[in-house]
Amino acid sequence: MKQLIIIFSMLFFCSCSSEKVTAEKAYEGVNNYCHEMYDWSIAKDNPSIMNVMMGEESDSTYEVVFRSYTGATVSFYVNKTTGNTRMVEKVPLLNIENDAGTINLFDYLKKEE
Repeated sequence: MKQLIIIFSMLFFCSCSSEKVTAEKAYEGVNNYCHEMYDWSIAKDNPSIMNVMMGEESDSTYEVVFRSYTGATVSFYVNKTTGNTRMVEKVPLLNIENDAGTINLFDYLKKEE
């Protein structure tokens, strides 16, 4: 009985983490996060002053970049396997770059019904 419980537990945990992050999901999750966390009202009359776009891709991460109307950017480095996302804020005019925290991409993806 104990072995059966262990097997079911392993199957449950393995199936939960098997969802791979695609480029589309990386963009969707970061875009949802940015629209929830940043004030887009300034871009109402001129939407081109703020945007979210795909950046570079490596073997393990997707980069998604948010550009603010101020010229600052936040690069989101999305782990393709886990969805864990590291954020790096850059202010080019002041030559400043700071770690801005982490999020889990899956917290910002719409659940499929």
